[in-house]
Amino acid sequence: MNRRSFVKAMTAAALGIGVGGCLSTGGDAPRRRRPNFIIIMADDLGYGDLGCYGNTEINTPNLDALAAGGLRFTDFHSNGAVCSPTRAALMTGRYQQRSGIGGVVTAKNHRHTGMGLEQLTFAEALAAEGYRSALFGKWHLGYDRSFNPVKQGFDEFVGFVSGNVDYHSHIDQVGYEDWWHADRLQREEGYSTDLITAHGLRFIDENHCRPFCLYLAHECPHYPYQARTDRAIRRVGAPGKIQGTRQDREAAFAEMIAAMDSGIGAIGRKLRELQIEDETLVFFCSDNGPAGPGSAGGLRGRKGSLYEGGHRVPAIASWPGRIAPRTIDQPAMTMDLFPTMVSLAGGALPEALRLDGVDLSPVLHSGTLPDRRALFWSYKKQGAMREGPWKLVNGQLYNLDDDLGEKTDLAAGEQARFAEMSRRYEEWHGEVTRGVDDRLSRPSARESQG
Repeated sequence: MNRRSFVKAMTAAALGIGVGGCLSTGGDAPRRRRPNFIIIMADDLGYGDLGCYGNTEINTPNLDALAAGGLRFTDFHSNGAVCSPTRAALMTGRYQQRSGIGGVVTAKNHRHTGMGLEQLTFAEALAAEGYRSALFGKWHLGYDRSFNPVKQGFDEFVGFVSGNVDYHSHIDQVGYEDWWHADRLQREEGYSTDLITAHGLRFIDENHCRPFCLYLAHECPHYPYQARTDRAIRRVGAPGKIQGTRQDREAAFAEMIAAMDSGIGAIGRKLRELQIEDETLVFFCSDNGPAGPGSAGGLRGRKGSLYEGGHRVPAIASWPGRIAPRTIDQPAMTMDLFPTMVSLAGGALPEALRLDGVDLSPVLHSGTLPDRRALFWSYKKQGAMREGPWKLVNGQLYNLDDDLGEKTDLAAGEQARFAEMSRRYEEWHGEVTRGVDDRLSRPSARESQG
């Protein structure tokens, strides 16, 4: 059975058994239902950009509270060091190279390139279990209508398909209008961060009586650096200074994150108001390390780099009554969210589908760790592999337990380990790229900022 047939058949079966939530099964006892999922992804948020990760300059009370009451990861990693690859891995539960998204799908050079419809997305997998899914915010996996999120399993999409837009005029960085309702351009007044939150609140209101999956893909704090009170700087055909005109970028950056944090607070209040907080897993993370004014929290490297600062990112899981408050140093990656959600939903996947991500539900519930595994990254001419504390990156070898800042190369003293990890990296890279048309693997320096 191919992917489309599987989704159609499983969705029909799931809808046939009904959905829970506001229904009951005898008397007044509420029917226990499958969990809702809210995935919140920030854009270019660094490991050191939140209060709960040591930042004292930026006010993030709602995210800090989410971390205090839930699970805070200290060793969570984006699959990519730039935007599109991480999003492809999130969508598919697989290394992004398998779907040909090894680099940024840029507004300038890749307007007819995107993630192929043959890829099974988590939205389609959850639809097969009777879930209704929505994406509000950033897509960045294809500009053409044929790649639109509503073609790839989402029931609703409002947002932008490029790497970034003017927060007020919603013009992309090469001058195109880029605000969509489903697969149609539609102008909508408002600050993009607040619009993403508002549509999320509406979706929760409309779907709280059934299992739902809400993906809030924030633009924040990606450039252009604009706060709520700033003016639009881009016009159709005239993108101007694509990073914005604010001279006090640090202040703008803090204001932008504060707006996102307040929206996350509103989402939490909505869950409590509707009494579904204990039925909802909320997971927050970033798509890669920091750019511009952002902080990597003392780690080496930033966005675009395969040193830790380029892909070790903040991540928080909250599920009152199901996740005990704690900090965990278990390595995990963006691609793990797909199998985790499908597992918690009680779902099944096509037997032939190969996922690279692992189910983190044992970690969420009890702290039981999955078997140790190797993790891999590739971007342009960079390569990295992680196993236990050992990290191979760009021809160097580090022990992260002793050297999280990746300052002391141990390759010369660990020649056998270095050679074996190098061999395994090359084997992995050949396997995930074999037969794949990856036109994005070597974008220019300008494109890498998409």
